Amino acid sequence: MFYYYGRKKQIAKHYPLPNFETIIEPFAGSAAYSLYGGNWKRKVILVERDERVFEIWRWLIHYATASEIKSLPDLKIGEKSSEFLHIVHAATKMAFHYKTIKVTPLLARNWAISKRYMSDNLFKIKHWQIIHGDYTMAPDIEATWFIDPPYKDDAGKGYRYGSHLINYQNLAIWSKERKGEIIFCEGYQGDYLPFKPLLELKGVAGKSSKEFIYYRSNKTSQQLSPSS
Repeated sequence: MFYYYGRKKQIAKHYPLPNFETIIEPFAGSAAYSLYGGNWKRKVILVERDERVFEIWRWLIHYATASEIKSLPDLKIGEKSSEFLHIVHAATKMAFHYKTIKVTPLLARNWAISKRYMSDNLFKIKHWQIIHGDYTMAPDIEATWFIDPPYKDDAGKGYRYGSHLINYQNLAIWSKERKGEIIFCEGYQGDYLPFKPLLELKGVAGKSSKEFIYYRSNKTSQQLSPSS
């Protein structure tokens, strides 16, 4: 719904489509999977530990209007902002530690794009639910679980509640106890579940990164592997 470092907006199409009427994202971020395609029409429950990200979702779901979002001022290059909704649009996970940020051309562009997207798609999320807390606060119900935590080790550092605060063995145990289906995202250092390669992403300067997935479903007649 808004820019968020590590979001899955560009690769959401590669993940299995939900087989259940409820989608739960216990590490909400910007909830790109729940917004992909027609997924948003289902019952969506987001859980977010970072209170600032939670407040963005609470505002969007319960209070914001499309016209209000459209009327939000553009960011001017060179100025400074202390608004977290602006700061999170910086193209770095270290933005989560900034109290103020200087507006760069990239930040101004990301904000302008997000403002249009939020206003145009706000109607999709008004029936969603947002819970403030860590992943264990999610309701224990049958659902499509899209689990996208900060990735293990270096890839998950920088967030306010990053990899250094996560016990991945406990997360793995908890995840396998979920009812329904699990779509679990990780990077190349994920070793706490039997992850399989999903795709390789090409980055700048010839660098690339690999996305991995753990997938389990109790609906054997449905889609059982990542989409290509």
